[in-house]
Amino acid sequence: MLDIKWIRENPDELDIVLRKRNASPCAAQVIDLDKRHRAVKQEMQELQARRNSLAEQIAAQRGNRELEEEAVSVKNTIQQLKISEEQLEQQLRDILVTLPNIPLADVPVGADESANKCVRVVGDTPKFDFKPLEHWDIGKKLGIMDFEIATKISGSRFSLLRRAGALLERALKNFMIESHVQQHGYEEVSVPFLVKSDCMLGTGQLPKFAEDSFRTTDDRWLIPTAEVPLTNIVRDEVIPVSMLPMRFTAYSACFRSEAGAAGRDTRGMIRNHQFSKVEMVSIVHPDNGEAELERMTAAAEDILKKLGLSYRVMLLSSGDMGFSARKTYDLEVWLPSCNSYREISSCSLCGDFQARRMNARYSGGGQKGYVATLNGSGLAIGRTIVAILENYQREDGSVKVPSALIPYMNGLEEITNGE
Repeated sequence: MLDIKWIRENPDELDIVLRKRNASPCAAQVIDLDKRHRAVKQEMQELQARRNSLAEQIAAQRGNRELEEEAVSVKNTIQQLKISEEQLEQQLRDILVTLPNIPLADVPVGADESANKCVRVVGDTPKFDFKPLEHWDIGKKLGIMDFEIATKISGSRFSLLRRAGALLERALKNFMIESHVQQHGYEEVSVPFLVKSDCMLGTGQLPKFAEDSFRTTDDRWLIPTAEVPLTNIVRDEVIPVSMLPMRFTAYSACFRSEAGAAGRDTRGMIRNHQFSKVEMVSIVHPDNGEAELERMTAAAEDILKKLGLSYRVMLLSSGDMGFSARKTYDLEVWLPSCNSYREISSCSLCGDFQARRMNARYSGGGQKGYVATLNGSGLAIGRTIVAILENYQREDGSVKVPSALIPYMNGLEEITNGE
């Protein structure tokens, strides 16, 4: 959530930011509501002071009907103003929670992904003496993917992995978690897959992305990413500054209705309603947010380097960034079947945007304020499976296992039919 004090001081800048984020300018509406809200609060405070004064006078002049009648009138007016104050506060909050975060100065300005900037390309793309297959064809021929059964069980946009396919998913989970814990200093956490509405609101999924999420009948939500429970660890907490940074990582299933993605990537594992992911979340002092973003991105890149996958790092434009982000790097892995790069990780600095929504603060050493939060995929496991199958496929239909994964694959060095 944006700082209302900043909006009061920079209404024109707010509208400029909103245009950059493909959102409608609304500074005038916010300023008007804020002025009315503060005016009502000021009037309530003045009346409360008068009410206190009257109470003292009535105590000293018992039986003074004029004072007693005025006290009743003041009390009733305060009660009426309280209703107005609460309504104005809710109207103001309803607008503030829909406003996206402010991009950092080095974020490219643009309406969509066409304005994204390539920061670097890492690794050589593989060369094949045969026409590379799509991952769903590879998986079907090897007997490790079954989309027909997944559809029978759950409907479209679900995957079912078998034998070496299921083993590969488990191996990637363990490999990624161990890398982040042992080499990058993250604390492993096992998180709930259902969260309360306050948690979804705190990280920015609500209200904007309600239609893209799955909701239960008892007002809980299936998590779209482990970012939600991990970041909410510090909701309504005051963190001693000496404990910062805090770094968490977790494996989770993720659930997304993909309401706005009809017709996109309907085959295979690229865009499913349920997928698995290893997530990273950092809670840091606000002065250290940009450095932490570089560190987090490097941790995600390390996984791709160890797996020997070619990728590129993209700095997202103001119009392509996520709602809560101030700056985002996407890691895009090379997929031979489509002869292009596809997103496999997104690492974002949110500044104090989520912290204000969650009331997550720090204190100590003469300092206090809202923490900065960051999140990043380390990595999306389904898309990593896709990348491995396509980049390590052989002409005979088998798939070579990346050397870094062999210890996690029970020593299996290649996936063949029947494995």
